[in-house]
Amino acid sequence: MSQSEIDNLIELLARLPGIGPRSARRLALSLLKKPDSLMRPLAKSIIDTADSIVKCNECGNLDTKSPCNICDDQKRDISVIVVIEEVADLWALERAAVHKGLYHVLGGSLSAIDGVSPENIGIASLIERAKKEETKEIILAMNATIDGQTTAYYITDQLSSIDIKVSRLARGVPVGGELDYMDDGTLLEAIESRQPF
Repeated sequence: MSQSEIDNLIELLARLPGIGPRSARRLALSLLKKPDSLMRPLAKSIIDTADSIVKCNECGNLDTKSPCNICDDQKRDISVIVVIEEVADLWALERAAVHKGLYHVLGGSLSAIDGVSPENIGIASLIERAKKEETKEIILAMNATIDGQTTAYYITDQLSSIDIKVSRLARGVPVGGELDYMDDGTLLEAIESRQPF
């Protein structure tokens, strides 16, 4: 392996989110130290995954088939759809096992600054899914950012003509959180979203 191949490996690793040049060098060195037990199996797994993963035509999840295993699961509650921005959000909810219904991955959020309009993300397909007779509730699980909230308000407006319940995730103080460490926005949401005890 020449130095240019090593440099190329480091450069590619550094493109991954959360990996800077130093971390990329450490990762590359770890891979190079174990070519047979780590590097080759990782390379094969990456190629196999790239060849077999597809985007679900129903919800936008990534899986080896479309519809994905979640959309295909007959035990799921098809009347409730959780709307999220990215596949990582879907995976987080599945990992926590907190939702037994379906999902809809938008593929981003509205952003005037970044030029992301409703046509660039999966809002139209969400509206079509919401019109189906079996859909009773849409849960908006957008990120608590300006773009996420803008997207949630836009979707709510688009769904207003459909007879369907629209809700959003609760906001406020996380379990185990201390008030002294919360930012002002989190405290405001917690007060405004208070519930009877």
